[in-house]
Amino acid sequence: MKYNFDEIVPRRGTNCYKWDNCDDPDMLPLWVADMDFRAMPGIQNALQRRLDHGVFGYVKVPESYYQSVINWFAHRHGWTMKREHILYTTGVVPAIAAILQSITKPGDRVLMQTPVYNCFFSCLRNAGNVLVENPLVCEDDYFRIDFDDFERKIVDNQVRVFLLCNPHNPTGRVWTRDELTRMGDICLKHNVFVISDEIHNELVMPGFHYTPFASIKPEFSQHAAVCTSSSKSFNIAGLQVANITVEDARVRALIDRGININETCDVNPFGVEALQAAYTPEGEEWLSQLMEYIHANYQFLCSYLAEQLPQIRVTRAEGTYLAWIDCKALGIPSIELEEKLKREAHVWFTAGQAYNPTGSTYMRINLACPHAILQEALHRFCIFCKKSY
Repeated sequence: MKYNFDEIVPRRGTNCYKWDNCDDPDMLPLWVADMDFRAMPGIQNALQRRLDHGVFGYVKVPESYYQSVINWFAHRHGWTMKREHILYTTGVVPAIAAILQSITKPGDRVLMQTPVYNCFFSCLRNAGNVLVENPLVCEDDYFRIDFDDFERKIVDNQVRVFLLCNPHNPTGRVWTRDELTRMGDICLKHNVFVISDEIHNELVMPGFHYTPFASIKPEFSQHAAVCTSSSKSFNIAGLQVANITVEDARVRALIDRGININETCDVNPFGVEALQAAYTPEGEEWLSQLMEYIHANYQFLCSYLAEQLPQIRVTRAEGTYLAWIDCKALGIPSIELEEKLKREAHVWFTAGQAYNPTGSTYMRINLACPHAILQEALHRFCIFCKKSY
């Protein structure tokens, strides 16, 4: 069937974090990473059946849940998991926090590729870890890895853990198999454990391909914890369910204990139903149409800004639904630009400073909205910039 992503679903007044975090009734929020599209019908139907039962006690996660995860990743991504390697929890950020607190001690060095998802930094702080940065290099509006720096930082700082973002938020890179292999080989060489956040795994632009880190080599899967969820790809983050796949039994036991210590071991019954409904042939077709729509939004953004504000540089996007634009030419820090846009243009983008000072000239724009909303937001942004700068 044909899905209607042009439909504007009113979200203001629904206790929506994205739309109700501001009192301005004219605000267009294209900041936090959730979509303004309805969940696919199969998910809605599964939730309605569960709702009709009328009793919402603690859930026992069924074997069919695990089989859905295993079948989905084997079919779509060539990654064969085993049932006993999968741990469920409430979300990918709680998963990362539990892993760090379980396998590291305060003072341990953790490598990250900056700029990167802002919640990574709070996870490190809460675990008492020390950040070691491997800054991504931007050339011709494209981000790449400095592998010499990557290995040097590991050696010089005695790094214990590498926190990978695959695909990468906010730069939109979908790491190639060769890039992942090279990073993994360096980590193996220096006994660095890999935590891979793969929550954006289904959000890949046409022509690109997501590779699960643990699928590349048996040695990688034995020295990694991979965090996945249906939440980002199917717009069901509020249902709070995610998975950690860990092959090493000793490490898995530590993480399992950490999940229980942090009391993130009880998941939402609606999340269990939604994941199983998502990981189906209908889910594949929905995702295909979704990414065609988001890619069209991205192409529109590129052409519109090239015409209206050619001094703004748009990073070449391979995945996620987040545009990463360099506003250096405006001569204003991104945090200040975010506030001015909210106050004067009634449009909300995310300041790149949130993802590390290496992103201080950038803004992140959520493309997962009806085209009409994106068009109006960019129109306001361009009028503001032409008037002010």
